[in-house]
Amino acid sequence: MPPKIPLPTDDELEPGQREILANLPPLNVFRMVAGARRAVRPFLGLGAAVLNGALDARRREIAILRVAHATNARYEWVQHEQLGRNVGVTDAEIEAIRTEEPVSSLDEECNLICRVTDEVSRDVRLSDDALGQIVDRYGPREASELILLVAYYNMVSRFLESTRVEVEGEPLLTGRTPSSIGQRASDGETSR
Repeated sequence: MPPKIPLPTDDELEPGQREILANLPPLNVFRMVAGARRAVRPFLGLGAAVLNGALDARRREIAILRVAHATNARYEWVQHEQLGRNVGVTDAEIEAIRTEEPVSSLDEECNLICRVTDEVSRDVRLSDDALGQIVDRYGPREASELILLVAYYNMVSRFLESTRVEVEGEPLLTGRTPSSIGQRASDGETSR
């Protein structure tokens, strides 16, 4: 059997970590992060921040799905495919994000988002051309938020894949939006 890091049990978690998890959907990603005791609050706080940036939920989910594709992160793909559908990403868009190299069949803006995602995910550094295009389109603040979103989800995919977090046996995000999960995470963080 290949190695993996087991999900921590409730007995292995501190009371504050169990309280945080009780306020979130029972996703394996949250439980695995809770096993890194000092990381759970900052992880959730940054996640809530990037999910409540200037980009709308649909465009954010397109970027996150492309991160999952670029990093071959199955867990991230499965969860965000559900979330993407919940915020209006179409089947045709999901298929393009999953298969096109580079993505070229979406609208101009979403093609650019996928390009930025590919460059950050695969090359680490954005090309001058891509950086110039997102600064021109969004301005410095929103361009920075897009880059941070993509970088955060690159970190998430690498954590999930390296610890071998398994996808839950049933869909747990039906009807949920990314920002509602981020808000619950943020609420749990501020309640302490």
